[in-house]
Formats: sequence, structure tokens, C-alpha cells
Amino acid sequence: MSMAIAGRAKKVTTHTLQEMKRAGENITMLTSYDYSLTRLVDGAGIDVILVGDSASNVMAGNDTTVPITLEHMIYHAQCVVKGVDRALVVVDMPFGTYQGDTKLALKSAIRIMKESAGHAVKLEGGVEITDSIKRILTAGIPVMGHLGLTPQSIYKFGTYGVRAKEDQEAERLISDALALQEAGCFAIVLEKIPAKLAKMVSDKLHIPTIGIGAGTDCDGQVLVLHDMLGITKDFSPRFLRRYADLGDAIDNAVKQYITDVRSGDFPNDEESY
Repeated sequence: MSMAIAGRAKKVTTHTLQEMKRAGENITMLTSYDYSLTRLVDGAGIDVILVGDSASNVMAGNDTTVPITLEHMIYHAQCVVKGVDRALVVVDMPFGTYQGDTKLALKSAIRIMKESAGHAVKLEGGVEITDSIKRILTAGIPVMGHLGLTPQSIYKFGTYGVRAKEDQEAERLISDALALQEAGCFAIVLEKIPAKLAKMVSDKLHIPTIGIGAGTDCDGQVLVLHDMLGITKDFSPRFLRRYADLGDAIDNAVKQYITDVRSGDFPNDEESY
């Protein structure tokens, strides 16, 4: 193990991720949206925390990521950053804050960095957003890319199905990945694409790939925290592994609390002053 990797325990940076790819060490990434859960996730040793626009779904109850605003994302990022000692914090730029307008993209990214103290931003898209990426990088703001299934474009795709199964779309994705690397992205999320294609992309790039539903050959993996903890119950894609069943645990705890209060068992003498 290199000295760079051995010494990364204190703080993960974009450079750390580059070193991990070179050393063949898989990168771990989870979403988080609040202080309390972030403390636990960061303390467990996660490498990257994504303040995902999936907050629109799991925190706000929206059907898609489209409605969440820049102000909402900044708020969640502020909460997360306060809970982090080690992980790299990447903040999603929400729909409408960077597409087609490089000046708006730069302004939005600067607001995220200044108001939340996050460490990097993430944008969805390929060649069509490289101008925005380059503009953001002029301010010294690190950018993570996102290809494959891009949830902000759900109304364009019309489905959350696997992307790039056909040769033409697969070739476009490879071109997009190379374009994002050339534009200056430090890493790229690959979402719901065939594992064989994800391996091809990962092998072609010198920057890390982070997979979600993209097989085992990416340089790292990401899941939505509430999904992998079993808090969300109505979402069970093939790529999701549940590492806990907190949904049932919380349900049982709340029901027991209700029973104890109604019966007079809580609080007892030892729990009273």
C-alpha cells in the first residue's frame, strides 16, 4: 500500500481518489442529507459522501429529483458538512442550475461551495455540459460527472431502466466519459449501465468511476443511504443490497413506545426526577 493511501485516514481529497484508483483500492461512497446520520457514516470510514439530489425523493417525498432547488441542496449540504471529519463531500447541482448556461452553472457552483463549505459538485450529462464544467473549474471547484441513467432527465428517458444497452448509445457513453475526463472531472458516476460497458469505460479512463447498478469493475460503488439501510421499503432495484432493516426496527420501536406510554410503563421511577 502506498504512503499516500496509508496516510489518508485524516481527510479524503480528490487526489486521494486518484491514488486509490492507481492502487486498485475500491472507493466507497454513500449519500447523506443530515448531520446525525452523516456523523455515523463518516465515523464508520466512508470515503465519499454524496449530498444527492435524491433528497428530493427520500427527504421531501417527491417522485423525481427534478423539483429540488438550489437552496434545498445548500441546506442539506450545510447539515452534512458539519458532521464530517474525514470524507470528501460532493454536492449534487440540481436540475436547472447548470444546463445550457455556463454563467448560471458557475454562479450555482460558487453558491454551493461558499454557503455549504462542500468540497466538490456533481453534474449529470456528457458532451453537452462540458462548457459548464470547464467554467466551474475556472473557479477552482472540483467536478464529478454522472453518466448512464441520469435521473434529472427522467422525462426525456421516460423510464428508470438500464441505459446504453444498444451499441450506439454505448459508444456515445464512452465518448461522453472521455469528454468529461478531458474537461477536467476528477471522477464519474456510472448509473445503471451494463457491467461490461462499465468495465470498458473504467479501463479507458485515468480518473475513477463510481458505479451504481454498473457491475463490480468500477473503481468504487455508491448507494442511497436510506435504501441500503432498509428505511425505504418501496424501492427494490436489482442493484440494491440492504445491509440493515431499519424500517422494521423503527416501526417496532415506535409501536413499543406507544404501548409503554399508553400503559403507563413509560416513564418509570428510574426515568423520572
